[in-house]
Amino acid sequence: MSIKVKLTFCISLLVAFILMLNLSINYFSSKNRLQEAARQQMITIAEQISTTVEVSQQARQHMEDAIGEKLRSAAIAAKSELDPDIEKVSNAKLVELSRKLDVDHITLWKKLGNDIVALRSSDPKEINLSSRSWDYWHTAFLQLFEQYNVMIPQGQKLENYWSGPINYATSDPNVINKWGDYYDGTTNYMINPYVNAKAILDFQKTTGTEAVIAKMLDKNHNILEITGFDPQFFGKKPIIKIKQGIPVFNLDVRDIIFGTFSYADEQNDVFFIQRTIQSGSIETTEAKINGKHVIRSFIPIKAENPYVIGISFDQQAIVDMLNHQLFIHGIISLSLLLVTMGTSYVLAGLMIRPIHQILDVVGQVARGKFDSLIVSHRNDELGLLATQVNTMTNNLYDYTTRLKDAADELRTTKEYLESFVNHTSDGIHVSDLQGNVLQMNQAFENIFGWKQEEVYGKTLTNIPAEVQKEYEEQVTKMLQGESVTDYETIRYTKDSRVIDVSITISPIRDERGHIVAIASITRNITTRKQTEDVLRKSEKLSVIGQLAAGVAHEIRNPLTTLKGFVQLQKLQGSLKDNHLEIMLSELDRINFIVSEFLVLAKPQAVQYQLADVRDILLHVGKFLESQASLDNIQIDMKLDAAGIPLIQCESNQLKQVFINVLKNAMESMPGGGKIIVELDNPDPNRIVIRIIDHGCGISEEELNRIGEPFYTKKEQGNGLGLMVTQRIIHNHKGTLSIRSKPGEGTCVEITLMKG
Repeated sequence: MSIKVKLTFCISLLVAFILMLNLSINYFSSKNRLQEAARQQMITIAEQISTTVEVSQQARQHMEDAIGEKLRSAAIAAKSELDPDIEKVSNAKLVELSRKLDVDHITLWKKLGNDIVALRSSDPKEINLSSRSWDYWHTAFLQLFEQYNVMIPQGQKLENYWSGPINYATSDPNVINKWGDYYDGTTNYMINPYVNAKAILDFQKTTGTEAVIAKMLDKNHNILEITGFDPQFFGKKPIIKIKQGIPVFNLDVRDIIFGTFSYADEQNDVFFIQRTIQSGSIETTEAKINGKHVIRSFIPIKAENPYVIGISFDQQAIVDMLNHQLFIHGIISLSLLLVTMGTSYVLAGLMIRPIHQILDVVGQVARGKFDSLIVSHRNDELGLLATQVNTMTNNLYDYTTRLKDAADELRTTKEYLESFVNHTSDGIHVSDLQGNVLQMNQAFENIFGWKQEEVYGKTLTNIPAEVQKEYEEQVTKMLQGESVTDYETIRYTKDSRVIDVSITISPIRDERGHIVAIASITRNITTRKQTEDVLRKSEKLSVIGQLAAGVAHEIRNPLTTLKGFVQLQKLQGSLKDNHLEIMLSELDRINFIVSEFLVLAKPQAVQYQLADVRDILLHVGKFLESQASLDNIQIDMKLDAAGIPLIQCESNQLKQVFINVLKNAMESMPGGGKIIVELDNPDPNRIVIRIIDHGCGISEEELNRIGEPFYTKKEQGNGLGLMVTQRIIHNHKGTLSIRSKPGEGTCVEITLMKG
């Protein structure tokens, strides 16, 4: 082949490549322009629709408010003609009033406990209906009965009046009504007139949003579908109400608020709609749905209740236009190729090699191989292209690596959480704020015996009546932000067995931080409780044995003395007076030991009354004042703390406690000194009494043995005084603690709870 032919061939290849590159660039740039134009068209349509929706909603709301005011006037007029006692009102009278006041029907509702029931109505289907399961409608009814006004955000609120949005009637699910509810406290029932809402729906269909959408679709054949999404409900399980045995999808909880939704991408729609509403920016995606390639745009609309407009554009229109342009440009390029073939051969041969290398690397990148880079030392455009391809390859490699790592981490986290929930021995269940069960794990089923399908959507009945109020208080604490952990109580199982459990209650919040559900972690501690009872009984038996041994030891000494004097009496026939006094003293000692022992061993029948601790302490201080003066001891009463509450107590027992502690303090200071008595209230629910001396102190070994029966360092002591003191404090649900250092003194701190 001649050089000319080769040159022609190479230049032709170069031109062909340039032309192909031009076609590609032109194709994709045209595609981007057309897609951008389609996107702008969809944004314009969305703006028009949002304006139409706003105007239509205002007009519709005006109509609803006008009807609501009419229903309020009708309710006030009905009140003036009805007896305030519902028992004296007949259904026939309500039928007559409905015709007279130009409303469809009138129903009278009465509050019965926590429920509100329709007892009289011109429509027999309404009678005996209950509002308990009507969500915010029931809340509005309760507020109207209790406060005469309604505070919830939904519906029309006037003085002594509330009108909810139009909806399907519970008594007749085939009818959509507008209701008004009036209650001013002058009657024992709420007046509820209502009318058919057909006029509002007809307005929506003929001149509202649906009509505008139909016109836009008729004028723009490339627009396949226009849909209004409510992000609050879209992607969630539909809220279906059973009315008269018919499942009804209420108007106020629908995820599609206008338009149709035939082109649905189930895997991605929820994600894009939620991201659109959260970011406030437009999201555009492409997908093949129903056999068509469509471009879908999700446009956020800011309103009182934000929503998203979804527009599906037929991508085939763009493809047809691009194919037509590609055909024209192809013909032109072929002509240019034939004209320039004579000069293209050589240049094409010089430039084709780096292009092949670039294409090879791009192909490997497309197949997921990122370890090949282009080696190029050129300083021209091809060298720059090679560098950019290498940069793109590195960036793609880093990006895909991060994506894989993130996916692995998410999968590991999900598996870990699922494994934790499914394999923990603690029962976990989630319920809504009304107590209805939403979810439970296998451990919960094992503990209580209920299957998830048995209690789903229902309130558990496993709380005994005697702990119901306590549980409600714990839930209230949790809802107020306090921590509720390891709360020990009892529960029923499915077979009515009572088990001991430890419960941790936590809130579940939505994206706005509102508490929407309650998670409870329940641990069965029945076995532990039984073990603790066995240990407690063993400890009691051990203490009883120690006490018995101590009593025997303590009483044996005076008995030995008495036995000696009795033997002396037998031998001599008489005893001296001082011998008799010793015998009486030993008998008194035996009596005292037995009395102290009975305080510990036998529950004391006491009557607790409200008392001021300051009065008790002042009385004890006066009682010990003379003895303290003789021992050169000053008792300093610091009882001027503010806000000291009264406590439920047995005053004489507390006096015994304070006398025992103060006597011990006085005996620890044989050389005299100062005893400080402090009274404090660190919080509104408890008070603290501190008795501080500067005596000889107590060693750590002695501190550990304080409270043991018959352990004492006193010559005349028996070791029961402090044990009695601890028992009295325990019976008053308080605590006693001792801090001491030898040579420095002792601080006895007594904590008592508010009555």
